[in-house]
Amino acid sequence: MKLKKIFALLSLPSLFFFSACQKSETEPDPEIETTFKLTENQAVSESINDDANVVFFEAAANAHLMAGRLTQVYQTTNTLSCATVTVTPQNSFPKTIVIDFGNGCTSVDGVSRAGKINITLSDSVHHPGATAVMTFNNYSTVGYKVEGTITWTNTSTPNGVSWTRQIANGKVTEPLGGYYWTHEGTKNVTQTAGANTPLNLLDDVYSVTGSHTVTNPAGKTRTVTILEALEKKTTCHNVSKGKMKIQAQTHFAILDYGDGTCDNVAIITIDGVLPITILLP
Repeated sequence: MKLKKIFALLSLPSLFFFSACQKSETEPDPEIETTFKLTENQAVSESINDDANVVFFEAAANAHLMAGRLTQVYQTTNTLSCATVTVTPQNSFPKTIVIDFGNGCTSVDGVSRAGKINITLSDSVHHPGATAVMTFNNYSTVGYKVEGTITWTNTSTPNGVSWTRQIANGKVTEPLGGYYWTHEGTKNVTQTAGANTPLNLLDDVYSVTGSHTVTNPAGKTRTVTILEALEKKTTCHNVSKGKMKIQAQTHFAILDYGDGTCDNVAIITIDGVLPITILLP
């Protein structure tokens, strides 16, 4: 999942003009600017979280920890092609998985990563009730430093595959300038395609709902709610469909991922107007 610096802002001056309706013709509204920036930040967080999900699932598949079978070969995105993966102990749970990208490398999927991801797995991934707790050790994705704890809990039933993904003390630092933001929340993830081909991770599609908060270094916080379920395909670097609402006290932003096309384009609007096109990571 390509986490390049997110934005080609096509019409930021228009944002300043829009805010002038409430203030002056030349002075932007700082609260609207903050909302726009935190919407950008949340989009990056979503990409990082999805990338962590791909890394976790591929490590578990390669180690035969998806459903306890030891002879299966999985089709994956080769995310771990340049990483060293260790699993201990070999014969019992819980297991500790360490994924080490060293000082930095670019894998076959085209993403550069550095540092270590540590995962404590309670049971085979596809067993209902299984949990996986992920932490980071000097880890970065395309230069974005990632911190915090991500906890997966398998909530699957006979009717389908699902889990929750909870993020606590999440923090992302940009590659340049040291700007960072914090984020936390819980997402509910349901597999909508690919469950009938468990050895092929490439045809998996997921539906994501839930809420989040995102906060900048000045302590400004926005509440993020998924209005229309996000669609994430394993073979797409970004969310391809769905809408999120980013709420401030006096206004809101909508981040619209589009109609399901696998691309890197999304639209941000403020209070339902002022469409601004961004390029996703």
